[in-house]
This record gives sequence, C-alpha cells and structure tokens, in this order.
Amino acid sequence: MTVRVRFAPSPTGKLHIGGVRTVVFDWLFARKMGGQFILRIEDTDQKRYDPEAIITIMDGLRWLGLQWDEGPGLEELRRVGVQDAEEYAVGGPVGPYIQSGRLELYRQAAETLVTRGVAYRCNCSEERLERVRQEQRARKLPPMYDRHCRDLPADAIAPDEAHVIRLKVPLTGQTMVPDAIRGDVIFDNATLDDLVLLKSDGFPTYHLAVVVDDHAMGITHVTRDDRWISTAPKHVLLYQALGWEPPVFCHLPLVNGTDGRPLSKRHGSTSVDQFREQGYLPEAMLNFLAFLGWAPGEGEEQEIFSREELIERFDLFRVNTAPAVFSYDKLDWMNGVYIRNLSEEDLLERLLPFWQRAGMVEDPCPEEMRAKLRVVIPLVRERLKCLADVVELTGPLFREIETPPAEALVAKKTTPQESLEALRRARALLAEIEPFEAEAMEQPLRDLANALGLKAGQLFGTLRWATTNQPVSPPLFGSFEFLGREKVLARLDAAMEVLATLM
Repeated sequence: MTVRVRFAPSPTGKLHIGGVRTVVFDWLFARKMGGQFILRIEDTDQKRYDPEAIITIMDGLRWLGLQWDEGPGLEELRRVGVQDAEEYAVGGPVGPYIQSGRLELYRQAAETLVTRGVAYRCNCSEERLERVRQEQRARKLPPMYDRHCRDLPADAIAPDEAHVIRLKVPLTGQTMVPDAIRGDVIFDNATLDDLVLLKSDGFPTYHLAVVVDDHAMGITHVTRDDRWISTAPKHVLLYQALGWEPPVFCHLPLVNGTDGRPLSKRHGSTSVDQFREQGYLPEAMLNFLAFLGWAPGEGEEQEIFSREELIERFDLFRVNTAPAVFSYDKLDWMNGVYIRNLSEEDLLERLLPFWQRAGMVEDPCPEEMRAKLRVVIPLVRERLKCLADVVELTGPLFREIETPPAEALVAKKTTPQESLEALRRARALLAEIEPFEAEAMEQPLRDLANALGLKAGQLFGTLRWATTNQPVSPPLFGSFEFLGREKVLARLDAAMEVLATLM
C-alpha cells in the first residue's frame, strides 16, 4: 500500500504549534514509507476565511522544511484571493486541493445518501433548534437534534426549498472506531447526533467534506489529536453509508503545558510565526516536535537528531497514548544546542535579520560590517537560547549608551575611591595596549586587578558596567575589540566623571 497522508488546515488564523506536531508526524511517516504528503485547504468556513492565512500556513510549513508533494495550484490560489503565491503552487492529480472548488462533489455525495435513504432533508429553523436545545438542557439532557424531520415523507421538503441534509445515525447499537494507536474505541449510537452534512448555503460541513475528500484523494492514514476522537464514529458511519473503505485512524495524545493543561497562550508562544520571530531554528523545532509523544526506543538517550535520522527512526505506531508535555525550557535547551552546532558563517547569516530589524545593522549589510560581526559571533554563541536574544545581548555594542549611575560602578566590597582608581588604571592600560584585541587585553587586565588588590571579577564588573551599562554582556574583552579603542576610552571617561561625584 502506498501511504498517502494529508494536512487539511482551516485558513482562519495562525498555524498553531500543537497542530504542527501532527503535521510533523504525518510528514515523517510519509517520508519513512516513501509515500505522499498532501496539503489540502478546508475553506468551507466562509465567515472566518482569511486568504492571508493560507500564505501564513504554507510559509510556516516551508520554514520547517515540511514540503508537500501535492497541494493547491496557482489558479486555485488565485481563485480564493491568494496573490503572489507562485513559489507555493504545487498542484497534483486529485485536485482541486481547496474545498470551495469541490462543492459539486459534496452535493452529489449528500444527494446520493438521501436517495439511498440514509440521509434526509431538514428545514427546521434556527429558532426551533435553539428552543429544543434549551428544553433539553432544562431536563439535564445533552443538546441534540430531536430528529423532527427524520421520518417525514421523502417529498415533504422540496430540493429547492431552504434546508440542510442530515445523516440518519443508527438509533441503537454501537459503532467501533479501529485506531492504530489507541486500539478499538467503542461508541454507543444513542449518544450520536444526526449530524448535518450539507448546509443550506450549499457548503458542506467539516464531516462530509473531510470524508469525501479523503476518499477521493486516496488518503490511507488520518492522523489527528485526541480531542477530535468524538467525531470519528460519525465519520465511520458516513464511510459505511457511502460504501467506502475508511482510512486508518491514528489519534495522537494531546499537547499540554507543563501544568498539565492544554497548550495555550497562557503558557507562552503558540504559533509557528511567534517561534520563528523569536529566533528558534526550524531544525530544532522539527526535532523538538517529533519528540512530543514519540521516542525512538526504550533506553535511547540520544535527543538531537538530524532530519534524516528522524525519518529513518520514526514509527507512527509507537506513539505514546499519554498527553505530551510542551516544555519551553526543553525547547530552549535544544535550540541552544543547534545554535552552537552552526558554523560561524551560518550563524552570522541567521543573526543578521534580527540585527537588521532592530535597526542595528544596515540592510544589505556592508562587507566591512560583516567582518566586525564575525568578531561578535564567538562572543555570543554560547549565550544564545534564541536568535532574537542577540539584540539585547549586543545592544551596547551597536548603540550609544547612557552612562550608568555612580552606584553601579562601585564594585562589591570596594569604596568609590578604589573603583575610580581601578577605572583610571584600566583606562591608561587600554589606551596603550597593542594590538587592541581581546587576546592582548585579558592578561594585562588580570595583572592590574592583582596589583590593585582586587579580584578579577570586581575589576571586570566595573569595566562592564562602565562600557555597556548592564551587568551582563558578551565576553568583556571581545566586546572591547568590537567597540574599538576610541569608544571604549570615551565610555570609561564618562563613567569616571560620574563616579567622581561620590567623592
């Protein structure tokens, strides 16, 4: 069997990271099995439809390296208002890949079910439906359609009259959902509603559209998270009513925060865009997401995997059934590992956009500045959790700073006079040292601290405050080299002037 899996997002907003975990599993499974990964856009919710969201979704997948084998073509994208999408247009043999281009297929399927007597027309008004739901709630019953139109004569509601089409769900018995991860899941039919298949505006509901599309596109495995399992028996019944073989269902564990609650904005960033803007590397995100509910094997301690290793080792049917925990601390650690494994030139190219967006570096960056930035890379590499951290970390190296308050310039366990003398002696040393490079500065300044009866940390802390106006910075001597002698001496002069006010 050729494996065919799909990602079918609704273009109504940002690409949520919990949903992307499912995409990662689908993509890895397809690549492992030599199958196809399909992108299908479910735009039947016309009230919330946003064409920009389609670009956001496709751009997010491309950033993560999750390229689809089949998906919307250029004309399809233009038809739904998506412009300048040439680089995203793929096409394929079973299109259209945007649901609003498949409306006739859904109408035909719904009418076929009516003809077979397993679906029926319903013209109940919204007011009547709400009244029924209120009465059911008053009796402590779950709100469901009361099947008022279910047994009406076939010609009681004309096809051209405003109505919906509902599935006749069996009133008794059970429906079994075979699940490759959870095993067989049984549902009592009495708890299932006669779901709407086709709305009065001619658009399908999610339930009809997803079944018709998955069948028409030859989808072999449907991977979703556990919160959707309640819809699975409805889909199984719909497959049975249409006489089609259902795909293999694979319901994944939910993704929770470390507090055990479903991942949401209260935990931090949740969209792919947010993680990208903060400077998480796509390869780190892929590695991290692959481990949300799956692990390579018992006793396996390796946590950093290349894309190729993930494809080779991934097994969809060994996914854990317990909720996965999204740990931002673990993601920060993993992202830091990936950052440190980049070459200096690669890291420079990835950091440049963050410096440029902050107005710290010109765009395009002149080669002279690139040479200076190469000095910074070794200074910040070990301290970066995310690429965006570089803006705050290196800010004093690019911008003019305010001279720190006098109190900050007094090292611990020293007097203002001692700190002022330390700054004077350090300034004199730095004014003469040649070459003005990190390697040439460190030992003379350590020797100076010893001569002054100070610990190196006391002297270096005062120098750091004086030249960066912050207690933490990239390595001090490398920062001096980047700033240059003239700027370092000017900042030391300003600091000494402020410190002298305490005398």
